[in-house]
Amino acid sequence: MSPSQSGDRPGSWLAVVKVALALLFLNAAVSFDNLWPTPGITPDTRLAPEFVLLWTLLLLAVGLAGMPGPRLIGGLALAYTLLVIGRYADVTAPALFGRSINLYWDGRQIPRFLAVSAQGLASWQTLAILLAVALLLWAIYRVVRLAILIAARDAAPHALRSRATLLLTASAIVLVLANTAGVKATWPYVSRPVLPTYLHQADLLLTALSPTRLKDALPPSPAFDSDLAALERADVKLMFLESYGAVAFDNPALHQRLAASRDALARQIAASGRQVVSAFVRSPTFGGASDLAHLGLLSGIDLSDPVRHDLLLTSQRPTLISLFHQRGYQTIGLYPALSWEWPERAYYGFDKFFDGPHLGYRGPRLGFWGIPDQFTVARIDQMLPATPGSPAQFLFFPTITSHLPFHPIPPYQPDWTRVLSPEPYDDADLAMSLADESHWAAMLSAYGGMIEYTYRWLAGYVAQPAARDYVMILLGDHQPAASVSGPGAPWDVPVHLVSSNPALIERFIARGFRPGLEPQRPVLGSMDSLTRILLDGFDGGSTTGLQTVAARPKAADRDHAAPARTGG
Repeated sequence: MSPSQSGDRPGSWLAVVKVALALLFLNAAVSFDNLWPTPGITPDTRLAPEFVLLWTLLLLAVGLAGMPGPRLIGGLALAYTLLVIGRYADVTAPALFGRSINLYWDGRQIPRFLAVSAQGLASWQTLAILLAVALLLWAIYRVVRLAILIAARDAAPHALRSRATLLLTASAIVLVLANTAGVKATWPYVSRPVLPTYLHQADLLLTALSPTRLKDALPPSPAFDSDLAALERADVKLMFLESYGAVAFDNPALHQRLAASRDALARQIAASGRQVVSAFVRSPTFGGASDLAHLGLLSGIDLSDPVRHDLLLTSQRPTLISLFHQRGYQTIGLYPALSWEWPERAYYGFDKFFDGPHLGYRGPRLGFWGIPDQFTVARIDQMLPATPGSPAQFLFFPTITSHLPFHPIPPYQPDWTRVLSPEPYDDADLAMSLADESHWAAMLSAYGGMIEYTYRWLAGYVAQPAARDYVMILLGDHQPAASVSGPGAPWDVPVHLVSSNPALIERFIARGFRPGLEPQRPVLGSMDSLTRILLDGFDGGSTTGLQTVAARPKAADRDHAAPARTGG
């Protein structure tokens, strides 16, 4: 079909404008950047490699066979729409979560997150959102298809007859090839391509599906042979504080804001007859994927590559949980964020496992995850009281209230008996909490309020009378999203160890911890190196737990089933 058949005279201003808009749109659709740190986008005037590829394919198709048929145009439009979606995910994920998109990991987590998010919406609202998303994707596809049709019908035939246009096309191809080869001089003129992201994700999936490649990807475990004698049979409460990152100390304004609540926690620890030492460690993740940090510490394996995490779940590798169980501790998994079946917990091997529904929370639902951390920690002590005659306990508790979007911030309830009741808060306090809305552009302020809440309930918890001694390990799972941590933030997280045993405290000071709640750099190392420090510090000797092993015997069948559900 000639240009005249499109309805516009060749060379008319309308034809030129239409072609120009189509080509500019196709380039912009895969070259835009993120409007940091929001879900929005901003145009990028650089040349998109995928646009050059599409334009070259259209020239070849038109030159060899004439105007492409509807099926080819539709196929190209569908593929290009996928590139548009990939571009959005590629540039938005780092701004919101501080890390690149990962189909193998996020493909499992995002549906769960969306399902939990939808619980607070009416059915019609959920359907309306799904319909709006579907319409948006359909509209993108239709506009992309129209633009490709115009490019193939009105632009490509003219370009094939123009030496100048062919020379420009050849120059663009050379520029893109140089960019692909890593020539930095091309960076101001060529945007980062999308296709390598898809190729990387494909390689990731292939690795996950290949037992041989996965086996090679999993490094050896530390030797979990610590006798734990230095604990003197004290209970151990290992609490991963959600999104508790080094930004709480590195950001001057945030550090100052948290000073009062942090000092109050330090004073309460001292008043309880305990001491606290602190340090920084490097998390294997940033802004999300907390399981990488959780299992990285429990297993002593570097899980900065998510594939290792999934491989590990299929193995019989030892963990801190299996070690404490072997040493006579009752191991407890406390996961208030979970409200769905979690078959992977079989690997963890907890003696007792509690998810959100098992806690029987009867108070007001607060935020995406519903259950405030203060209630959770009070409830587990009510359900499994530590009495002088009961087994020593190892509690693993990943908190959830301080999760993105850091809203609403629950009121702190000084009456720890009332927090277990159906009406844990005064009406005025609850109304104030729910009225305080957060926004993507003001995440730092909301985050600060959430960490203040965390410090407050921790201080209140330490003040509660305890039937027997315990050691508490508090550490962050990862830095909060880049919208809070800022660009280029390190992957460091704080770790605090609280104990009334002076000899144990001195052991960890000798291993790099500093007295007080203010951790100092340099970092102790990666999250898995902290595992070795804990194994060594808890051992009755001085340097055990540093050898390596490949596997452990399969543990005896334990009580993996959660206790009977209770209403409170």
